[in-house]
Amino acid sequence: MSPILRVVLIIGALLALSVVVRKVRKSKIRIADSVYWVCAATLLLVLAIFPGIAFFFSGLLGFLSPSNFVFVVVIALMLLKLFNLACDVSRLTDKVEQLSQEIALSEKELSDKD
Repeated sequence: MSPILRVVLIIGALLALSVVVRKVRKSKIRIADSVYWVCAATLLLVLAIFPGIAFFFSGLLGFLSPSNFVFVVVIALMLLKLFNLACDVSRLTDKVEQLSQEIALSEKELSDKD
């Protein structure tokens, strides 16, 4: 793994950690959501500080370069977050639909009483 990639990973992970901590302090992000970002940034920080881990897994899994392994890890983390967000959107869409149906029924009952 090139030294430039290692430096970029360290800076990016530290920047992500600082942004998450700042958002938590200002109550602009839920603690449960911030756990994901802290874990992801910590993982990238560990891969940058200890490149032997990336070399080991890239050799084990057949990657030509440890940087390719790091990119795959980042893509996998983003896909995991995307899936979780899709689940959240689906659940919230169902709740909105249910609430709108309940409101429509209660408004119909009120108009029938008049």
